[in-house]
Formats: sequence, C-alpha cells, structure tokens
Amino acid sequence: MKNFTYTKIHQDKNSKARTGLLNVFGKIVKTPVFMPVGTRATVKFLAPEDLKKINASIILSNTYHLHLRPGEKIVKAAGGLHKFMNYDGPILTDSGGFQVFSLATTRKIKEEGVTFKSHLDGTKLFMSPEDSIHIQEDIGSDIAMSFDECIPYPSTYEYTKDSTMRTLRWAKRGLDAHTKEDQALFGIVQGGEFEDLREYCAKELVKMNFDGYSIGGTSVGEDKDTMYRMIDYAIKYLPEDKPRYLMGVGAINDILNGIERGVDMFDCVLPTRIARHGTLMTSSGRINIKKNIYKDDFTPLDDNCDCECCKNYTKAYLNHLFRNNEGLGMRLLSIHNLRFLIRLVEDARKAIEQDRFIEFKEDILNRYKFDERGF
Repeated sequence: MKNFTYTKIHQDKNSKARTGLLNVFGKIVKTPVFMPVGTRATVKFLAPEDLKKINASIILSNTYHLHLRPGEKIVKAAGGLHKFMNYDGPILTDSGGFQVFSLATTRKIKEEGVTFKSHLDGTKLFMSPEDSIHIQEDIGSDIAMSFDECIPYPSTYEYTKDSTMRTLRWAKRGLDAHTKEDQALFGIVQGGEFEDLREYCAKELVKMNFDGYSIGGTSVGEDKDTMYRMIDYAIKYLPEDKPRYLMGVGAINDILNGIERGVDMFDCVLPTRIARHGTLMTSSGRINIKKNIYKDDFTPLDDNCDCECCKNYTKAYLNHLFRNNEGLGMRLLSIHNLRFLIRLVEDARKAIEQDRFIEFKEDILNRYKFDERGF
C-alpha cells in the first residue's frame, strides 16, 4: 500500500492510551481522532467549510446509502466522493454491512453474500464481499472496510462462531478483490462477547495483513461492561503499528474508555442526532436547550468552547430557534456537538503526551451524569 502508514508517537505511562500519526496518502491525521459521519455524502446541516472550521481531520460516509442513492456510478462519474461533495480531507467508508443487517428487511445470509430488500422502496438487492469492495472503490474513499456480518446481541456461542468464521472468509474474499492502490482496507474483528472468538478473529485478520483493524459488533444492545470486554478481548491481539478503529461509538464515556484501551479512531451519528433534538454536550455537562430556563439566558452555550455557535450566539437565541423549528438552530448545535467531541480528543492527545490521561478521563466523567445511552 502506497503512503498509508500509522506511526505511534507516545503511550501514556498509566494506560494503553496512545497518540499517533496516520498518513492517509499524504494527508496527516492525528490520533486519537473522532470522525464526523457524513452518511449520504454530507454531514447533516454542515458544509465542508464547516468541517474545516471545527478541525475535523477525517469523516465517514456510508456505502449502503450511497449505493442506493445516488449510486456509485454517479459518484465515480463526478470524479469520486471528494469532488462530488467538495471535501478534500480523508474519507472512510464503512462496508454497508451494518445497514444491510439493521435497516434492510427480509435479509437472507448465504456464503455468497446477503440478499435483502432496500429500506427505501423494497427493491430486492444482493451484496457480496466483492460487491462491497467494488462499490467502495468506485466511490473513491481513502479507507475502505471489509464486508462483515454484524452479530446481534445477545447471540449463542454457536451462532457467533459460525458468523465470525463467515466474516473471516468474507474478509479474505474482499482483500483478494481489492485493487485500488490509493485506498487502504481495514479488517473487522467480530466474535461477539466470547473471548476465544475475538482472539481467533483478530489473529486471523492480522495474518491477512490489512492496513488497519476495526473492532465491530459493539453498541448493538450490550451493557457497557460487556462492550469494554469486547474491546479488551480484541485489541491485545492487534499490531502496534496499525490503526485501531472502534466502529459506531460516540458517547463521551465510550470514547474515553476506548482511548484508555488503545483505540485510535471513532465515529458516530450521536453528536449530530442529539443536536437536532436540542441536546448538547458542554464542558459542564449535558443540557437541553429547549428548556424554559434558557429563554432569557443571554450567556454563551459553553464558555470553554471555541466553535462558531458558542462564540457568536446566546442560549436564549438558540432556545428561540428551536422553539420555532428553525434549521439554523440544528446547524449551530450540530457544529457545537461535533466540535466538542473533536476538542475532547484533542485534549485527550495532550493528556496522553503528558502521561496524565487517567486524571483527564476521570475529570471529564465526573462532570457528567450519564444515562443508559452514555451521554
């Protein structure tokens, strides 16, 4: 693989938290990193210029959704996803596997791939590991993901084992099908909650020599302790010189606990989704801007935040926007929540470099009263 490398810079002396540099074909990403999600070639309510302002260094787009609309042929004809959406930073695409298993109806899993119906119009579709790779190559992302089966929780040992073995076979098929030299390819560690299956899957993927490795099958209904065990089971078998990516995780406690365990990359729709409902992450804890107490509160949303929303608008104005269903309110709060998480990992990097990550983590978590969702 040309010019795709991960370099570990420093590891915290009291944990497995580490900083590093990800060279994505000449574009440098500092890790740990949080990736905003641009499912359909757009981060909801934000322009690419907004992403630069909040210091987003890499984003994620979704293979399944782009395959359905507008279709990878149109994206390829536009010159690839970067030109299509006018974004010049690195882009990671997921394999589409999670959406096939979570959104599609009447899916049928076979060794060849998955037959399913579109969640849009019920059209019968088929996706194989090779199809997923070819779609991602046509889309033109910088980092592609292997096609895997996202295992529901809870699942029996027998089901999990069969699914994990299939995921490994699909990973090898996808790797063999991958031809795009300026696109990295990550393998995905499955295995559910079973330590031996996680270990076996991780070791087998490492033998295939992927450019990076993802920890999949988390945030699918399991409790936090189980989720963190899943990470522990997988990560100790992954190489030090390759990036580690925890898929679909964006709650503050999950990001910090993932970093502590040695995870480098995170993504989630959470910050923009809750922003569209008025919920905000701030340095003093979670708030809901729709509450009456903010109607005449003329202070900034977060004195410690450097985003466009906090520097220019008051809580009273944001409350007014939401009470009147103004789109600007959703845009500003989305900008804030994304900048909050990006700044969180920026501060985490500083804490790691100073060997004080555990203290940093405990300080952040003490400010929040997390519910069962983790925010």
